[in-house]
Amino acid sequence: MTATKKDPVLVILQLTGANDYLNTIIPYTNGHYHDNRPKVGIPQDKVLPIDDELAFNPNMAPFKQMYDDGKVAIIHGIGFENSPRSHFRAMDIWHTCEPDVVGTEGWVAKLVRDLDPQGENVLKCVNFGQGLPRALALRGVPITSVSNLESYGLMSSVPGVASEQDRTRLMDRFARMYAPAIGTGATMDYLGQTGRDALKGADIIKSAPEKYSSTVEYGDNAIAKYLRDVARVHLADLGTQVFYTSHAPYDTHFNQTPMHTRLWTEVSAAISDFFDDLHEHDAGDNVVMMIFTEFGRRVRDNGTGTDHGAGGGAFIIGDQVKGGMYGSYPSLKPEDLNQGDLDPSYDFRGFYSSVIDQWLGLDPVPIVGGKFEQIQFV
Repeated sequence: MTATKKDPVLVILQLTGANDYLNTIIPYTNGHYHDNRPKVGIPQDKVLPIDDELAFNPNMAPFKQMYDDGKVAIIHGIGFENSPRSHFRAMDIWHTCEPDVVGTEGWVAKLVRDLDPQGENVLKCVNFGQGLPRALALRGVPITSVSNLESYGLMSSVPGVASEQDRTRLMDRFARMYAPAIGTGATMDYLGQTGRDALKGADIIKSAPEKYSSTVEYGDNAIAKYLRDVARVHLADLGTQVFYTSHAPYDTHFNQTPMHTRLWTEVSAAISDFFDDLHEHDAGDNVVMMIFTEFGRRVRDNGTGTDHGAGGGAFIIGDQVKGGMYGSYPSLKPEDLNQGDLDPSYDFRGFYSSVIDQWLGLDPVPIVGGKFEQIQFV
């Protein structure tokens, strides 16, 4: 766990749409890479070298600086067997740790349950974005989901709703409205409790922007705003230990070069600004960020982009992280490819297990559904 007395904090960043691993961590001296990517391949003289084989995308300069400072771990070849190459199914697998059946219980919600067994803090986990990712769904586990921290609040401006009792009454009516369609009993109780948790979270979290000040100037894009909101809630000291957010769209079937350029320009700068913000407030020593995507993309380009693949990459960032590269970069030799894709060499559940065990101090086995090889990143 951490070397501090503060509770460990985990920030999870989902790159939605399947980030192109080959154009993120680039095998820039590999002839197979350049042969397979005549249109979207990145020239050797443009990359940001890590060593004499691998390099960062040229739009990842802030990210590379964090790597050079020893704060970034790169996990090569992550994925799972028999990749479905379907966004929906693959993301379900990442979200539930159930590659063989359709799971319903989110892995993040399970770890939140173990961090706060009595559900005492409705802000133990906060999601920034639209809707609630399946990774955060589990009956009885309160999760606060925020699309806009500036205006976050539920029924707070409804005329005539002046007290928590009034709002709670409205939430109970809301649950009953859905009862004919979804049944009564446990389902209605769940809706009612979820609504009450949301009310409680809204009342507490609205204080975060009021307490925040910083000299860091974040970019004017969605991921920068979400990570700024993560920083604001973290700095408000509300007991949040897990943050979740996402960046999109990484589904670069066509027009990949300008799309990927913009995406990594945005997210690289936003991550760097986020950690700079925490450091300015002396609040970064107990924070780790993990970054994942549902799968990589095909080795051969399709003319203007790349199609769905299999093996990909992931990252862990933080002051307590032992930076460097973990695992082996998958082979690009034609005979080693999996249906034309990089063959995954490291099970994503080992990645999760490493964070759950080494950072959060929890037993990963019931959360990820078994024992998997960990990486020693702290």
